[in-house]
Amino acid sequence: MKKQVGISMTEGAPWRHTVRFAIPVLAGALLQQLYSTVDMMIVGRFTGENALSAVGTTGSFVFLLLTVALGISAGNGVIVSQRYGAEDEHGLRENAAAGIVLLTILGIGATVIGIAASRPACVHLIAVPEEILGDTLLYFRIYSLGLVFQYGYNAVSSILRAVGDSLSTLYFLVISSVLNILLDLLFVAVFRWGVAGAAIATGIAQAASLMAACVYMHRKYPVFRFHRCDFRWQSDRISETMRMGLPISLHLMVVSVGLTFIQRAVNGFGPAMIASFTVGHRIELYLNLPCHAFQTTLATYTGQNYGAGKLDRVKTGTSQTLLISVGMTLIISVLVWMSASWLVELFALGDEATSYCLRHLRAVAFINIILSLYLPLFGVFQGTGHTIVPMVVVIGALGVRVFVTYLFRYSPFLGASIIWWNGIFGFGTGCLIAWAYYLSGRWMTGQGGHGGRIPSRSA
Repeated sequence: MKKQVGISMTEGAPWRHTVRFAIPVLAGALLQQLYSTVDMMIVGRFTGENALSAVGTTGSFVFLLLTVALGISAGNGVIVSQRYGAEDEHGLRENAAAGIVLLTILGIGATVIGIAASRPACVHLIAVPEEILGDTLLYFRIYSLGLVFQYGYNAVSSILRAVGDSLSTLYFLVISSVLNILLDLLFVAVFRWGVAGAAIATGIAQAASLMAACVYMHRKYPVFRFHRCDFRWQSDRISETMRMGLPISLHLMVVSVGLTFIQRAVNGFGPAMIASFTVGHRIELYLNLPCHAFQTTLATYTGQNYGAGKLDRVKTGTSQTLLISVGMTLIISVLVWMSASWLVELFALGDEATSYCLRHLRAVAFINIILSLYLPLFGVFQGTGHTIVPMVVVIGALGVRVFVTYLFRYSPFLGASIIWWNGIFGFGTGCLIAWAYYLSGRWMTGQGGHGGRIPSRSA
């Protein structure tokens, strides 16, 4: 297969490849967080604190519905990157098409489930307070209509990243983010459509990014110029994608369920705490951008080098990338600590919510450095097919977080503060499990128990 189809990471300095790949991924993630933050700022300023709480309290359940898209697309991306490293053009094309078919079907299913399950999820699962239930249901149902576009976009973007093209996905996110903000201003600030306007803006922006990604992939990469006959049900390829992607989806579902339980605990403290947690958690996500970006990077880097039979490069690249991840997280942590008051003021919270939020940010600013010590290792495990390991780590970490949250939430010593201090217990647990597995070397056997070059499956 001609290497012009993408960017090979199997030669040259490992850290240069991972940094070059991670920069667009990091910039794209930053852009997503910025437009989500601006979205909440617009909702908070033009529709009030309760509307902001309504949008924020759905986050854990929205993420639950997106876990299938994120997991299956990541799993398919690992397979595509391995086929690319092994120079298997036939397998590359077939796995890419199979992933698109599967995620389109799943996206339609997620849309139906999101609309049908909105009330029981909001009332029984996350215990949304009555005063914001109406806005919460309205936002969530409209948002669910756009899930099929998000599933489709994840399918296409994971394929592009698998062949080393992380820059193009940044361009699509720019299109989506700018359009989303402009539509937010139009629908929420001008038309005064409230939370419905915010949800409609998101759906339109997601559809636009999917269209842009499809057009780009078709024009840029001849191998991905699919015909109608390519989009058929390929049982072997789809089964392969499911085997690789389902553990990742389950891992993300565990995250979502754990966060849902934490959100339920937050909701028990009332609207001020909900608004505070919505803003604090949003800012907290910025702290985690480097380690998430390098996790994505190491999954592609490891997949390509594993496919080419170069495990020594995987170990070298992992060490170098972890150092960069921790350093970047530390810098962002210092910035968040220093600017916490200014950041919270941007969201126009009430006095009680502001007090909660400042305590939240100053606690997590440095707790989240623990996450940067082990989260990039998930990409290594995924890249060699050990996709179940991150799920085990997350079950341990989130299980501890949820346990200590419910154990201490009404204690006189911690009380509401456990909402942000639970991370030191959970992330510490996750770090120990992840490093124990990495140092054992078992991840080097790769998918199916072999540790060399992926065999070609060309017909």
